[in-house]
Amino acid sequence: MLKLNLLDKFLDGITMYRLVLYYLIALLLIAVVLSFFGVLYFSPFAIIFSSIFLVVVCYVSNFIFSYVFEAAPNVESLYITALILALIITPTTSFHGLVFLGWAGLLAMASKYILAIQKKHIFNPAAVAVAATAIGLGQSASWWVGTAWMAPFVFLGGILIMKKIQREDLVVTFFVVAIAASAFFGFSKGTDFFETLKRILLDSSLLFLGFVMLTEPLTTPSTKKLRFVYGALVGILFPPQVHVGPVFSTPELALLVGNVFSYFVSPKEKLMLVLKEKIQIGTDITDFVFPLPKKLNFLPGQYMEWTLAHKSPDSRGNRRYFTLASSPTEDTVRLGVKFYENGSSYKKSMGTMDLGSKILAGQVAGEFTLPKDQNKKLVFIAGGIGITPYRSILKYLIDTNQKREIVLFYSNKFASEIMYQDVFDQAAKKLNIKIVYTVTEETSPVWKGRKGRIDSQMVEQEVPDWKERTFYLSGPHVMVTGFEQTLKDMGVSSNQIKIDFFPGYA
Repeated sequence: MLKLNLLDKFLDGITMYRLVLYYLIALLLIAVVLSFFGVLYFSPFAIIFSSIFLVVVCYVSNFIFSYVFEAAPNVESLYITALILALIITPTTSFHGLVFLGWAGLLAMASKYILAIQKKHIFNPAAVAVAATAIGLGQSASWWVGTAWMAPFVFLGGILIMKKIQREDLVVTFFVVAIAASAFFGFSKGTDFFETLKRILLDSSLLFLGFVMLTEPLTTPSTKKLRFVYGALVGILFPPQVHVGPVFSTPELALLVGNVFSYFVSPKEKLMLVLKEKIQIGTDITDFVFPLPKKLNFLPGQYMEWTLAHKSPDSRGNRRYFTLASSPTEDTVRLGVKFYENGSSYKKSMGTMDLGSKILAGQVAGEFTLPKDQNKKLVFIAGGIGITPYRSILKYLIDTNQKREIVLFYSNKFASEIMYQDVFDQAAKKLNIKIVYTVTEETSPVWKGRKGRIDSQMVEQEVPDWKERTFYLSGPHVMVTGFEQTLKDMGVSSNQIKIDFFPGYA
């Protein structure tokens, strides 16, 4: 249990992009060690040199394209793309090989700006690069990371990524369908199933493609059902025996076809927003309010990706995911953001934003939304900044005069940290929604509400019919996973529990 808590704490305090970056660096370092002992067929120097060369090419190319297209460069993202290319293109020190690497890096960066609509790239950059070089230069990616010696490390790190971004549905669907499709072709040729399975898992691109490239947020559908289709589509096209005429499938081509599907079924809103208000609403918590230049289509409880251009971004980059605290019925977008000591350059820059400052919002996503059945009884549980989706949901219900059976539990350390109380009190008065505030460290005698952490006893006392309800959990990852287990111990089934996507605080 302690190890699990430490893992949850680690994942909660790191951004998705930084986790992937660390993972790729670790894989390259492991490959260097394995090659030093002669396990891999490349020299350690070739791996190091190729990786550095690709980083330099991608950095320079990205700088030029971002300047030409007047777009905010994302340093972290370009490093990730460069290292992915380093792991799928054979390491080299030859002039001919470096030409291949150079073109791959250049084309990957170019695709982010040229093959984009409303500043949203359509294709996975690394996949575009190796597909284009295969056609234009006649040189293909070897996917050398897909070897038996590297497989355990790819798998273990991949599990962390999958857990962090909560895309188990997508990854598992892809693996199952890809393995089944490969087994079908193997069976048709009389190949033993277990031999086929061994080859796919230990000596192919399957694990790296599924854990790293398939899950890229910008090219992934936003809902679970569509992710099932996306994963299945790429899985069906994964076997090299699949072909259309003389064109046979490769991992990168399978992914690019999936990217096309994803683009057509995903939300395409992308807005440059101007800061109108900054409101201190809690300890180290600020509400950012942006007027909408046009109507934004989203559901209460969803989140967006926010890109903030700032000087000297650290390795955590200039993009974050924040849940929308505003309702679709409002003409502004509202973000409740918590700031921490030793925060990232992104958070520091956001904290010093002046009125009139600009930020780019896009990629509406998330399924932490109200059920279509208005008769379903619900319990909302929030800790700290995890209250933001409930502000969005309850404000929407107030504005549409929609009554639902809801009990909201809201936990903070101190009463002064309670946010959006005006909205919640209004929901209680107008819609008869029950609001339960609780504090864990409050000492003031003025406080008359509940004290202590939300636990099974508190839930049973405040919600007598809890067995009939669906529970929504939002807050720090450790709190959410801990209370999820509490609910399961109470006998609440998994299909009665919804968890907010909470990508970390960094």
